[in-house]
This record gives sequence, C-alpha cells and structure tokens, in this order.
Amino acid sequence: MEKLIANYHTHTYRCGHAEGTDREFIESAIAAGIKILGFSDHSPMIFPSGHTSSFRVPAEKAGDYFDSLTALKDEYKNDIEIHIGVEAEYYPHMFDSYLEYMSAFPCEYFICGQHFIYDEEKGNSSFGKTEDVNILSSYFDNLIEAVKTEKFLYIAHPDLVNFTGDDETYAFHAKRFLKVALEYDIPLEINRLGLEDGRQYPKDIFWKCAAETGNRAIIGIDAHSPGPLSDLPMHRRCIEYAGKFGVNLIKDNILSL
Repeated sequence: MEKLIANYHTHTYRCGHAEGTDREFIESAIAAGIKILGFSDHSPMIFPSGHTSSFRVPAEKAGDYFDSLTALKDEYKNDIEIHIGVEAEYYPHMFDSYLEYMSAFPCEYFICGQHFIYDEEKGNSSFGKTEDVNILSSYFDNLIEAVKTEKFLYIAHPDLVNFTGDDETYAFHAKRFLKVALEYDIPLEINRLGLEDGRQYPKDIFWKCAAETGNRAIIGIDAHSPGPLSDLPMHRRCIEYAGKFGVNLIKDNILSL
C-alpha cells in the first residue's frame, strides 16, 4: 500500500475542536512513515469589530502555537521535516491587516480554507445546504480573489460550499474558479476528513471538472487528532478517489515547488 509522504493540513488542540499534543501528532506521523508534516491550525485573527471566533487558535495562544512547534521542529529535525503554517480564510476587508498581524510570527505558509463567504461576522457560512446560485457564485468569487493574492500555498477543501442545485450550474461556477487556479498554478486539496466523514466534500462534479481543466491536487488529511496520520487505508481511498476522475496528484514537496 502506498504511503503518505507529506501532509500540510494538521490542527492542534488550541482551535478547540481537535485533540492530542503536538508531540503526539509528530510521533504518529513518524510511525506512519510521513516525511513532511505541516501544521496549519485555524489561524488566529484580530477582527476590527472585536468579534471572537469559536473555532480558531485564540490570539492569546498564538505565541504558544508557534513556540511549541518551533521547538519540536528542531528537536525532531533528524526524524521528520516539520513546517509551521495556518489555515486561514480570505476576508478582503481585513486581509492586509491580517497579514501584518501574522508577520510577527514565524509562519511558513498559509492554506486557504473558506468556511465563510467574505465575512464570518455576518454568519455567511459555506456549510449550510443551499440552492441559492448567488451563494454558490459568491463562494467561488471569494476563492478566485484569494488565489489572486498569491499568498496561499494551496486551497483546502475547495469544494466545501454545500450547493444542492443542479450539476450544470455548479460546474459553470466551479470552472470559473478552476481556470484561475490553473492559471496561478495553485494546488487544490482532496480533503480526507470530508471523505472519511461523508461530508458534502469531496464533491464528485468538482473533481470531474478539475480533471478536465487540468488542475493539480494534493491529499490533505485535515487531522484533528494524531490517529488519522497513520490511517493508510483512508489514504488509499483518497488516491482511488483521485484516480476515479483522473486528477493529477502532486507527490513532490509543494513548499519547494
């Protein structure tokens, strides 16, 4: 069975909905033969309104997140290659101030996980079932803008929006995004957690379109506990899922591409 060589989508207990110590994640990855482990917990964000997110690393724990992982990165440098990033949304009205805030930390990469459309303070969640084409269109518009910033390493679960309308409409808007992602050569993630949990993603029509457009993809475990890092059968399911549509999977270290 083919092993997973790299995973860049790993959370920690600090976000409030994951479990396990930083060290346990690393030990699990080493035991599974993973060579590159990237941490990308839900990014701390300072909202101008004072809004407090319920699913992020709190601002007061941001220093601990980077300090702990930096120390472990050095401790395990002979056993595994560790990188420290964050998963963040693209909110255009506060993105410049967000990047300025994050510049104080040794953040190596950003992945874009658009759980909300433009602004979470207004509750514009991407998860709720909808047949509203305006929500579908806005979601992919948001991702297009995120790609064009050239600040994100890749797009996590790009098929997260829970559109329940017809495939033709979905494909039209997905392809608008896919063409821009291809132009900017930004990888897209087949999200293993979504596949394992039976969520609305990965979405077949999205990956069919991605294969037709020629987008490159990676597998992201989206690990919220150490165990999934060593679940090789689930990794095989993701490879088979990509193969079903002919999606081009990246096997190199995307941080060096």
